[in-house]
Amino acid sequence: MKGILLAGALSVLLSALLTPALIRVLAARGYGQMIRDDGPKTHHSKRGTPTMGGIVLILATALSYAISHLVTGEKPSASALLVIGLIAGLGAVGFLDDWLKVVRQQSLGLRAREKLAGQALVSGLFAFLGLHYRDSFHLSPISSHLSTVRDTSLALGTVGTIIWVIFLILGTSNGVNLTDGLDGLATGASIMTFIAFVVMGVWEFKQSCGLQVSSQCYVVRDPLDMALLAAALAGSCAGFLWWNASPAKIFMGDVGSLALGGAIAGIAITLRTELLLAVLGGLFVIITLSVIIQTTYFKLSGGKRVFRMAPLQHHFELLGWGEVTIVIRFWIIAGLSVAAGLGLFYGQWVVFSQ
Repeated sequence: MKGILLAGALSVLLSALLTPALIRVLAARGYGQMIRDDGPKTHHSKRGTPTMGGIVLILATALSYAISHLVTGEKPSASALLVIGLIAGLGAVGFLDDWLKVVRQQSLGLRAREKLAGQALVSGLFAFLGLHYRDSFHLSPISSHLSTVRDTSLALGTVGTIIWVIFLILGTSNGVNLTDGLDGLATGASIMTFIAFVVMGVWEFKQSCGLQVSSQCYVVRDPLDMALLAAALAGSCAGFLWWNASPAKIFMGDVGSLALGGAIAGIAITLRTELLLAVLGGLFVIITLSVIIQTTYFKLSGGKRVFRMAPLQHHFELLGWGEVTIVIRFWIIAGLSVAAGLGLFYGQWVVFSQ
């Protein structure tokens, strides 16, 4: 528990201190955000704002995780190291996308297929390695069974598990990427989700089958260390939000949004809460669905639209809502989603304990 508190506090400090330093470096080199010409006119004033702030999120998380383990003397777990590797890999794909945007001076970086291919490659490697590295209880970081609030009896097999994990990570990382369209929106929503993972990781550890075998115990490899990593991620997002809140001094870019989305999916997978992810990340799901609905209806109707613009947050901007108003109201939705997810998580344990 001390490690969790230390990682969370240290990541806040590191992120808050490193972000302004990165802002100065990026501004000096002219690495600013490119804005879509067809987007809300209010966004044009953001052109040139330093981007690629996700570098700080990744660095602060990794450093605080490592320092916490050095101080407590605990060995890093395979589950956490794999998720950190996933974060770094997806961050690298996002960095390349951001870099191309800056170099080309346009809002398009990697092509959609190239971006998805890079994400799929990193996710597939994470899934493959996660099925190995069993501990003394023969538990691997990733289970080959489908999980809801815990593992179910539905076995997916090796190939099925890898495909399923790739799908979850691609969906979540791109969902966070789509949400990252307003100052602080994706960052604040991610903080709430990571805090929920801290609670669930600690709870799973306290009720672990490795400590006490019962009908409601959890079969998870490294729940406490995943809670520590989630705390580090929440802290790094909190420190970054200080500078990312409206009016943002820096944007996380794809390097940040893809990394955070991968972290959310990776932790959910290792905690055996895969399908619960759809509830915990309800805001990300809603925003992703708005893009799917808009695109599908546009193609089927011959050019008509359901929303004025997708993703959904831009629809409300074009309706005249203020940016801060949208962010706060969407944070409320994110908070309610997290509360619902935690309620389902605890409710399932109550049912099992009866």
